[in-house]
Amino acid sequence: MAQTTPTRPGADAPVVNRPPDPHAPWPVQFYRSAVGKKWVMAISGLAMWGFLFAHMIGNLKLYIGKEPNGRYALDEYGEALRRLLYPIMPPYTILWILRIGLILMLILHVHAAITLTQMNRRSRPMGYQAPRDYVAANFASRSMRITGIIIFFYIIFHLVDLTIRGTGARWVEGEVHNNLIASLSRPGVALIYVIANIAVGLHLYHGTWSMFQTMGLNNPRWNRARRLIALGMATLVGIPNILFPILIVTNVVN
Repeated sequence: MAQTTPTRPGADAPVVNRPPDPHAPWPVQFYRSAVGKKWVMAISGLAMWGFLFAHMIGNLKLYIGKEPNGRYALDEYGEALRRLLYPIMPPYTILWILRIGLILMLILHVHAAITLTQMNRRSRPMGYQAPRDYVAANFASRSMRITGIIIFFYIIFHLVDLTIRGTGARWVEGEVHNNLIASLSRPGVALIYVIANIAVGLHLYHGTWSMFQTMGLNNPRWNRARRLIALGMATLVGIPNILFPILIVTNVVN
């Protein structure tokens, strides 16, 4: 028999906690649970961290400048991405497979976060508000929702800026190095990238910390190691990506 959970005063009807559908496939049943959503968030977050790390390593070629053949190293890197597994696969094929996979990971991550928040709210009894221990909670954990929103809009801006070329900077097909310089030489755009990558670092820090909890690795004896790993994963991606716009807008890299 379905049970109802009292709602806040003024709500139209009680929230019904429905029993799991026994006919749904196991993956669907697992995802509908709080534990399943946490695992999806952890795995999709780890996959996106891997993409960010690989993307950052590739962008470090900005500092190499020109190769002996006269082409910028960053342009060579972009060409290599477009021709992954060529001639076995046509140009752009593998790149688009990776892009679609990344988009799916993002959709799963966002959906799991939203629905898990809704589940947590529905599970609270009427009139009860869990006390928030702001002393124990750090800034990154309290701002997780805000940083997530910032990152979402940053991804859209980044794609429009350097892929769809719609933010007004000089843009030439295949000239990855010059396109990046032209965009980030604008102080306002550089500031957007700095703020967004600070949000990425904070989000990664708390996300990595939460991932260990999801996997059951939350013994107090391991807290120091968990903190160091979370800080390391956030720093490896956050600091280099923050430096790109700063070094370009200050003409250290041109």
